[in-house]
Amino acid sequence: MLRLILALLLPWLVFFTIGKPIQGIICLLLQLTLIGWIPAAIWAVYALSQYNTDKKIAEAGLGGGLGGGGSE
Repeated sequence: MLRLILALLLPWLVFFTIGKPIQGIICLLLQLTLIGWIPAAIWAVYALSQYNTDKKIAEAGLGGGLGGGGSE
């Protein structure tokens, strides 16, 4: 919940908290313009959603190795 609020107020900072500093710098450059604030916030919320999904998959033990997960 705190990261979601952070994604709306300071979108670039969210990328640093989820371990994506290059995207954080790009987002900061986008956010420097007033017009770029809304796309930056949307991008940060989307990235946060993907991060949370990946974390849940890893906790469930399903985010395994290479090959797509088929039982061959």
